[in-house]
Amino acid sequence: MATNTLRTRRFSWPLWQKLLASVVLLLAALVLVVIFFPWDVLREPLNRYVSEKTGRKFEITRRLDVGVGWRQATVKFDGIEFANPSWARDPYLVKADRAEFDIRIWPLISSKIVIPRLSLSSPTVGLQMEADGRRTWAFGKDTSDGGTVPDIGTIQVDTGAVDFLAKHLGVDVHADLSYDTSRGELPLDYRIKGRYKGQPLTANGRTGNVLQINAAGAPPFPIEINAAAGQTQLKAAGTVAALSDLDGIDATFQIKGQTLGALFPLLGIALPQTSPYALSGKLGKRGKLWEANALKGKLGLSDISGDMKFDQAGKLPHLTGDLRSRVMDMDDLGPLIGLPPTARTASTVEGVAPPPTVTQVKRPGGKVLPTAPLDFERLRAMNADVKYTADRIQNVRDIPLDRGSVQVKLDNGVLTLDPLDLGVAGGKLAGAIRIDASKNPADIRASLDVRAMQLARLIPKLETTGNSVGRLDGRINLSGSGSTVANWLGGVSGDVAIISGRGQFGNLLPVFATLVGGDIIKFLLRGDRNVELRCAAIAFDVSKGLMNSRTVVLDTTNAVFTAAGQANLATESLDFVVRPEPKSKNILSIRTPLVVSGTFGNPRGGLQVAPLAERGLAALALGAINPLLALAATIENGPGEDADCKSVLADANKPTAGAAANGAARAKSAKQP
Repeated sequence: MATNTLRTRRFSWPLWQKLLASVVLLLAALVLVVIFFPWDVLREPLNRYVSEKTGRKFEITRRLDVGVGWRQATVKFDGIEFANPSWARDPYLVKADRAEFDIRIWPLISSKIVIPRLSLSSPTVGLQMEADGRRTWAFGKDTSDGGTVPDIGTIQVDTGAVDFLAKHLGVDVHADLSYDTSRGELPLDYRIKGRYKGQPLTANGRTGNVLQINAAGAPPFPIEINAAAGQTQLKAAGTVAALSDLDGIDATFQIKGQTLGALFPLLGIALPQTSPYALSGKLGKRGKLWEANALKGKLGLSDISGDMKFDQAGKLPHLTGDLRSRVMDMDDLGPLIGLPPTARTASTVEGVAPPPTVTQVKRPGGKVLPTAPLDFERLRAMNADVKYTADRIQNVRDIPLDRGSVQVKLDNGVLTLDPLDLGVAGGKLAGAIRIDASKNPADIRASLDVRAMQLARLIPKLETTGNSVGRLDGRINLSGSGSTVANWLGGVSGDVAIISGRGQFGNLLPVFATLVGGDIIKFLLRGDRNVELRCAAIAFDVSKGLMNSRTVVLDTTNAVFTAAGQANLATESLDFVVRPEPKSKNILSIRTPLVVSGTFGNPRGGLQVAPLAERGLAALALGAINPLLALAATIENGPGEDADCKSVLADANKPTAGAAANGAARAKSAKQP
């Protein structure tokens, strides 16, 4: 009996061991139940439950199966139809032959849906966004606050179609998808058609079989795209880490179009209007920072290269960069100030339809000043700090530009070009331009200095004859308000002054200006002689668009030229009288004032009739007495005297009081201290 009692005590389990064994057995039973549970019996209850919770029809059409793990479950739908809200255009959010997804278990406790992987077979997907925040992929009866949006990691799709509509963003596109393993690393082919930002959009390309929406830690997936929106065409190939915010981009790209300005509605980057362009480079994105490096290409007939960055992290996006042209063509400057491209530059990019050109666009009333409106919306859309340098400028024709550089800064709607440095005629035009687009019309100020320009370079006929003329120095200080270059100039006030010291040039120019017949004969017999320039000054007081001559004097060794009059920048009209005063007695002189009139686009020159008629009548009267006496009427007694050059230059150097002086002072504030 003792032995039996001992055996009973030896094999008796403590209570805690019995409880542990019971728990293990229970868990094992639960695992077996989960593994072998006929999940399809829950299909109809699940259909009703989801439909009730979301307020739209949800149906697993054929079979439901679930695989449960400790951290996540794998759900398989054999046939699925999930309707869109009643306000959506497309009837279904998703309709597919099969759907399979992994879902995290523990986040469900806090009503958060995390789907690391989603696989769809032959799906049709209808996505739509509204301006008030509603989205078709937000779950819940009320999606005005966005509803419950699932966090999706990767998506696998085979043949199918996707529609996406966001009217407030200007997006309405349809994409067809096809999957073929024979395509290697890029088996998923897509073709997109629709509208983007109001422009027709077409695109096609290939990607890997897995699209990473928010897949943290996953390797980037490959993608290729060939797209066209309006006249803008893009080709790119590389990898993307996450599609949800286009993060982790590493790609090469080629882009071309009619003007860089067309990228503003497409990408939100406020670039200037340009000639047709073609650019290539490397594109990268990390977080909110986009980078376009090793840029290379052309704008019209000009080459361009450099690097750009576009940071979207701040309240306003910020564009920075450093761009350079080895050779910049003069015709490509036109679009920057509102002029259409010329015929030379309009057809320079293959595959891009040429825009309307200068010869095809008629100006109102035959005016020449640019009338294209300044785009204030663009100036307020972002901040910028970009430097541009042109090592050499070609095709200069009327304005002999040699080179140029400018620092473009945009800060809360205020655009400054400072410093602006243009090489002109062996000298330079340097200073600053400021446009405050926070006001409408904009407050525009220009303060520019003219330094050491060579007059012979400005007048090609002088340069080709080998004449040497003294340097030109001066300033342009103008300020006013406007929405175009034309109406700004039509209302500006300020000061314009150009002065020159001693130099030499051939006597042909002053001979024709003074109409001294004797000098013409001497020129024909002896050939050209150099005439000394003593001084010259051209200065205007500008008051509300009217340029009134303050000092217009050209003093040479054989004549003094003075002029008076005005140029109206609003009407683009000219009204000047030039008075030549020869310094020597010459026979065959029919000196008379010259009149310059007409418009900027069609200037006209002529003689004042009355003084000329007086001399002509005198010659006729004396000729009736004795033909030899007729020469007496054409003898110039030489009333001209040397100008007081010191006084002339001093007068030119100082604007008068009033609107001109106030406008000049405001313009000078455009320069940085």
